[in-house]
Amino acid sequence: MSDTTSNLTTVLAHYEAMVAQGELDADPVQIQVAKALDALSVEMAQRKPEEKKGFLGRLFGKGNGEQEQIKGLYVWGSVGRGKTMLMDLFYDLSEEPKKRRSHFHEFMSDIHDRVFLVRKQISAGAIKDRDPIIPIAQEIASETRLLCFDEFTVTDIADAMLLGRLFTRLFEAGVVVVCTSNVVPDELYKDGLNRSHILPFIRLLNERVEVLHLDAPTDYRLEKLSGSQTYLSPINDETSAGMEKLWSSMTHGLQCHLVELENKGRKIPVSRTCSAVAWFTFNELCCTPLGASDYLRIAHAFNTVFLQGVPPLDYTRRNEAKRFINLIDTLYDNHVRLVIQAESEPHELYVASKGTEAFEFDRTASRLIEMRSEDYLMHESKSQN
Repeated sequence: MSDTTSNLTTVLAHYEAMVAQGELDADPVQIQVAKALDALSVEMAQRKPEEKKGFLGRLFGKGNGEQEQIKGLYVWGSVGRGKTMLMDLFYDLSEEPKKRRSHFHEFMSDIHDRVFLVRKQISAGAIKDRDPIIPIAQEIASETRLLCFDEFTVTDIADAMLLGRLFTRLFEAGVVVVCTSNVVPDELYKDGLNRSHILPFIRLLNERVEVLHLDAPTDYRLEKLSGSQTYLSPINDETSAGMEKLWSSMTHGLQCHLVELENKGRKIPVSRTCSAVAWFTFNELCCTPLGASDYLRIAHAFNTVFLQGVPPLDYTRRNEAKRFINLIDTLYDNHVRLVIQAESEPHELYVASKGTEAFEFDRTASRLIEMRSEDYLMHESKSQN
C-alpha cells in the first residue's frame, strides 16, 4: 500500500484515501461494500471464538443457547467493478491471525488432495471415522477462522458433491467466509451435470453469508487500461517503468499475493498477483515446460495478465516461440487482457526461414495487435462471465 494509506485501519478509510488521491472515482455501491466489510471486521474482533470448546464442541454444540454465528459476505458482480480490490483491502487489514486467502480452484484442489490422503489413512486403520470430511474440516477450522475466496465458482461435479458436506462442517465450526464471484449464489453451477448435488450447499451459503450485488456501472480496470499503452517496446528502463506504473494503477498499490495454481497435479507459481491481475516474465511462461492446459488455467484465474521481457525469437528458440504462440492463443480465445513488454513490434518478434512456427506466428502477431485495441479491451473475459 502507498505511504499515505499505510496507517489507515478500515477499508472505507483506504477507499476514501484512494478517491482523494484521484486513483478512484467515488462509487456508492463500492462504499456500501466497504462499510459491510468493516462491520464484519468489527464483529469478528468483538466476538472471539470460544477456544475452550474446541472444534467438536463448536461443531456439535448447537442448540445450547450459544450466540448466533457470524455471517460472512458474498460480493458478486461483473468484471472490473472493484470486488477483488475491496476484498484484498479487507484481508490485508484484518487482524484475525487465523486467516487464509485463496483462489477457490486451488482451495478445492487442496481439499481433494486431503480427501485422498485421509482415505488412505482410513483404509490403513489409522483413522476410525469413515467420513474423510470430518477430520479435514477439523484441520482447516483449527488453522483458519477467516476464509477469503476470489472468483468463487463451481465448474466441476466432484467439487459440487463435496461442497455441502465440507462447508456444513466449516460453518458449524465458526469459520467465516468472504468471497467474490461473477454470479449470484443461486446461479452457481447453473446447467451443470447432476446440479441437484449442489443445491443443499447453495441453500446453506445463502443462510451463512450476506449477499451483496456490486452493480457499479463502470469497469474500473478497463478504465485504467483505456488510453494506456498496453504493448510496450523495446525492452528498456522506460518501458519497464511504464509497466510498473500501469500495474500500480490497476492494483491501487495493494499488497501482492503469492499463488500457486494447480493444474493436473502440477504447480504453476505466480509470484505477483493482486485483484485478479497477474504478472509473469517470458522466462516463467515460455522457457519452462508449460502446455496449453497450463495457459488455460492461467486464463481462468486472471482477467488481466502482465507479460514482461519477450525477447527476439528465431528458429533456435522455436520451443519458446511455440509456447508463446500457445499462450497468446489461449489468452486471446478467453478474452484475457494483456499488458506486454517486448523487444520488437509483433510482426518482427519471430524471424525464421524454416519451421511451422514462422507461419503460425503470423496469426500470433495479428492477435497481439488486436489485443491492444479498444474493442478487444472492452470485451469481457470469457472465464469471468
